[in-house]
Amino acid sequence: MIRRLLILSGAVLGFGVATAAWSDPDLVTPAKVLFGKATLPSDQPTRSIGSYAKGCLAGAQALPLDGPHWQVMRLSRNRNWGTPRLIDYIEKFSNDAATLDGWPGLLIGDMAQPRGGPMLTGHASHQIGLDADIWFVPMPTRKLTPDERETIPAVSLLMTGRLSVDPAKWSDQHMALLKRAASYPEVARIFISPAIKKQLCDVAKGPNDWKWLTKLRPWWGHDDHFHVRLECPPGMASCVGQTPVGKDDGCGAELAWWLKPPPPVTKPKTPPKPVKPPPPLTLAGLPKACVDVLYARDAAVKAADSGDAVGKLIGREQTGATITK
Repeated sequence: MIRRLLILSGAVLGFGVATAAWSDPDLVTPAKVLFGKATLPSDQPTRSIGSYAKGCLAGAQALPLDGPHWQVMRLSRNRNWGTPRLIDYIEKFSNDAATLDGWPGLLIGDMAQPRGGPMLTGHASHQIGLDADIWFVPMPTRKLTPDERETIPAVSLLMTGRLSVDPAKWSDQHMALLKRAASYPEVARIFISPAIKKQLCDVAKGPNDWKWLTKLRPWWGHDDHFHVRLECPPGMASCVGQTPVGKDDGCGAELAWWLKPPPPVTKPKTPPKPVKPPPPLTLAGLPKACVDVLYARDAAVKAADSGDAVGKLIGREQTGATITK
C-alpha cells in the first residue's frame, strides 16, 4: 500500500514514470524473479491467464509427488503445479501407459510454478499450467529418495554428437508411449527432438498414424524428455491458445528443414556490432490479471505426501501473502 501511495503521489506531483519505478521496484524487477519467489498458489479460482509463454496461473493445483504410475522429479524447483486439466491428463496418461502399453511409469519433470509466470531457469513457456515435461527414462519399481530425484539424470535417446536416434536406447515402447501421449483430444502438441520425429516418421506407416504424428512437433533439445502442451480449457476466455497443428503429419518439408545441416561458419570481414539484449519481461508485459495473481493471498494446500520432507515444505498450510507489497 505504501509503495502504491508513493507511485500515486509521484504521478500527481509530475515526477513521471521514473519516480514510479523508483518508488516500486516491482515495476522494473524481472517478472521471472517475482514469480520465482512464490512458494504457494493463489487463493483464487483456477484460471490460465494469457498465453503459454506470457501469462500466469491462478488457483493452481499440485500434482502429488507420487502416484500409482508416476513420480515427480527435481522437487527443489517446486514446479509440480498446473490446472486440473493437466493434473487429470497426467493421472490418466500414466495409468493408460502402464496398464495398456506396459510402460513402468512416468517420471515427471517441470510443469508450472505455484503461480505460473516466467521462470528463472529452463523455460520460456510452462507459464499457465498447461505444459508438462515427461522423461524418456521409465519410472523405477521403487520410490526414489528426494536426493535421487535431484541427481538422477534424464538420458538422451540420441547418439553422441549426432542428430539421430541411438538404436541401443530406442525401443518400440518409446513409440507406443508417444502415441499414447498424443492420443487424448485435449493435447494440443508435443515437442520432441527432430531426430525422434524422424524415427517415428520412418516407422509409423499406418493409414491413421498421421492423427497422432501431427501433434508431435520437432523442437531443439527434447531428446531426453518430451514436452506435452494441452489446449486451453473450454470456456476459459482468459487463456490464449495456439493455432491448431492441422492434418499434415509433419514428416515432409518441415522435418527436412530441422534436419538440414547448419551452414558453414565463416569469419566476417568486419566484427559484427554487439547486439543489445532486449529488456527483461516485467509485470507490465504480462496480462493485467497477473498482478492480482502475484499478490493474492496464499491458498491453503495440504502436503501431497506427509512422509516426504520436501512434500511438507512445498505443501504445508499457510496463510498470508508469500510476496508482500
